[in-house]
Amino acid sequence: MRIVDICEVTKPIASPIRNAYIDFSKMTASLVAVVTDVVRDGRRVVGYGFNSNGRYGQGGLIRERFRGRILEAEPKSLVNDAGDNLDPHRIWAAMMANEKPGGHGERSVAVGTLDMAIWDATAKIAGKPLFRLLAEAHGREADPSVFVYAAGGYYYPGKDDAALRAEMRSYLDRGYTVVKMKIGGAPLDEDRRRIEAVLAEIGTGAQLAVDANGRFDLETAIAYAKMLRDYPLFWYEEAGDPLDYALQAALAGFYPGPMATGENLFSHQDARNLLRYGGMRPDRDWLQFDCALSYGLVEYLRTLDVLAECGWSPARCIPHGGHQMSLNIAAGLGLGGNESYPDLFQPYGGFPDGVRVENGRITMPELPGIGFEGKSDLITVMRELAE
Repeated sequence: MRIVDICEVTKPIASPIRNAYIDFSKMTASLVAVVTDVVRDGRRVVGYGFNSNGRYGQGGLIRERFRGRILEAEPKSLVNDAGDNLDPHRIWAAMMANEKPGGHGERSVAVGTLDMAIWDATAKIAGKPLFRLLAEAHGREADPSVFVYAAGGYYYPGKDDAALRAEMRSYLDRGYTVVKMKIGGAPLDEDRRRIEAVLAEIGTGAQLAVDANGRFDLETAIAYAKMLRDYPLFWYEEAGDPLDYALQAALAGFYPGPMATGENLFSHQDARNLLRYGGMRPDRDWLQFDCALSYGLVEYLRTLDVLAECGWSPARCIPHGGHQMSLNIAAGLGLGGNESYPDLFQPYGGFPDGVRVENGRITMPELPGIGFEGKSDLITVMRELAE
């Protein structure tokens, strides 16, 4: 059993949307395939992965650094003790050989992209959905029902309050009970008006989360906190720079409601610092670490260990990214749910065909691996790469 090739292609996921910090007019993503010599049901097993939106494709790092380390490793060093499957932890160690500690930036995205494909292949070889493989490995009962919320509400040329309301109504019509919109890309009074428009549209049957994408300095973050605390929000997300733990901690004195952050922290060490110094409250706040951006599931398991050490439940994690990898982790390891992009970043976002949101939850299909084969538009693009 061995990995015989690793393929990467950089794909555009451009759109005219913007948040408070960036626009997506030139956004790209890396799509990777980990090709094995294993055959299941008459087809060669190929694991697939891609990086989450908001970070650009990582083709250079994948092709020039991490791909070669895997393919040059002794094949037996990359499989489990029984020799009947890949070992993602050993493969991760091979990828990270000769890497200095720290510097958790773009390389964490490259490794996370490959790690997704490796776990997809591993679960396919085992003939199980990844969420069940994870639950069994950790002595848990898998729960195929996962909470999901609809992320959108971006700034868009010509998009007025009526269009914003219509967008949010469309999410409720598709079964979501929590929706999210962007703030911080307009003056505070304009954002207040936008928030009130959405709240009027969704009424009491749903909740609204808001996301500043790390735009604010402390003074602005507090000004928004004073405004936002007047509304029954699901959370106030990423007010300031993701590494400004003092800013995050200061907000707790002005915003008693739930806050969320973590999507731009890319290691278990950064997660530990957030929990030590960021003033996050385990009874109400949410953590958004995204395995596809932060060295993959192997590292995410270390992050969950840090959470446990700090008195946090994995149920307070709702990962960023809207991809099926995090859905599997949520179902297998008891996370609080997952982000969803119903209309954006296709074909990478969303669920397998036939999966529907009902009362804010989806039910995981019983598909081997991560389940990409169940999403027809996505698996078509994937198979063009390596099959």
